[in-house]
Amino acid sequence: MNRRNFLRTSAIAASLALPAWSRAALPVAPAFTPRPENGWRVFELVTRVEPVATDGPTQVWIPLPTVAESDWSRPVGNAWTGNAREMVLATDPVYGATMLHATWPVATDVPVVEVVSRCATRDRAVDLAHGGRVPQLAAAERALYTRATAMLPTDGIVLDTAREITRGAKSDEDKARAIYEWIVANTFRNPKTRGCGLGDIRAMLETGDLSGKCADLNALYVGLARSLGLPARDVYGIRVADSRYGYKSLGKSGDVSRAQHCRAEVWLEHAGWVPIDPADVRKVALEEPPGNLLLSDPKVVAARNTLFGAWEMNWQAYNFGHDIRLPGSDGPDAPYLMYPQGENRDGRFDSLDPANFRYTLTAREITAA
Repeated sequence: MNRRNFLRTSAIAASLALPAWSRAALPVAPAFTPRPENGWRVFELVTRVEPVATDGPTQVWIPLPTVAESDWSRPVGNAWTGNAREMVLATDPVYGATMLHATWPVATDVPVVEVVSRCATRDRAVDLAHGGRVPQLAAAERALYTRATAMLPTDGIVLDTAREITRGAKSDEDKARAIYEWIVANTFRNPKTRGCGLGDIRAMLETGDLSGKCADLNALYVGLARSLGLPARDVYGIRVADSRYGYKSLGKSGDVSRAQHCRAEVWLEHAGWVPIDPADVRKVALEEPPGNLLLSDPKVVAARNTLFGAWEMNWQAYNFGHDIRLPGSDGPDAPYLMYPQGENRDGRFDSLDPANFRYTLTAREITAA
């Protein structure tokens, strides 16, 4: 393990063991209080893809809202139109991620497909202090959400770092919170990172470059947690409305073509799946006006306090998938399915370049509590 990283993680781990790091010691912050009692909201997301026409076959894959959780996410349905010869639903067999697969096997002057998805969401907040009776996590789910993936190794420097971060932590919540606090304290959002990042956590730790965006920072959390046997998962989705709590950096409405956002969850035995989002704490610090806020700034403190255990659901979840094999493709697996994907005989399109891949996503709220 890199000595500089070792010393840094040791120092942070030591500080986390002291009472001074507790949230109670942080300054008073503005109210940021997502709660289920805020009610259900229904959002409509329109995804329109117009891939560049060629004289050969073309195909696209459009992620659809798949996450069905009775207390915070209820997909309502999808409808699609277009001039593709075939438009069919496909499902990843490992994670259950659902997508629309459209194919144009011969030259089409103006290929187009449009999907209208509706999903109901409700703010989440887990009462960690009191917990409750939680059903055991099924063995198959535990195995799936503790295993390594191509971008999320759970051995070597990942495991070494996780052990240092959580040294002295006893309970699963203590470990989960220590990792969260370490991510917030040691990473930063890099505005130059393309899209949401890749989530190559071994490279991040080995180089000491702990920068990136949500798919990097939250993946780092997931990998560190899994290395200790804590079930954790990335949740890939997209922002669909402005924040109701005044955070300009934590919402997007209208044209959301570049509003994809990955969150994370960790399983705690007394609480079940707990929503977290250390990457958004770092987004607040970088982007919330006037920008480049200190971690001690009240708006950052409020986000830091809230985003271990709660989410504002102005965001729609697609799926939990990693290393997605796109049906009908001879290309590489997609590291995740959060953006439209496409390819023609020349290869895979750049999903992070909607202007040249030619796709748009627009969101609007249909109903609110």
